Amino acid sequence: MRIHVDMNLCESHGQCVFAAPEVFSFDDEDYLLYDAEPADTLLDQVREGARMCPVRAITILGSAP
Repeated sequence: MRIHVDMNLCESHGQCVFAAPEVFSFDDEDYLLYDAEPADTLLDQVREGARMCPVRAITILGSAP
């Protein structure tokens, strides 16, 4: 699986960090960091993070249905 976060849309609400802390985090300046190719075992958490994003900045690519 690959994920992409549109940083032009991201407003650092942090809902993805709560849903998938193994994939998403913030640096010291509240800039979102993420693993663009997380393990497939984290798909459910990544989907939840994408679903919870209020600005829909997260896209999941190449995941199983």
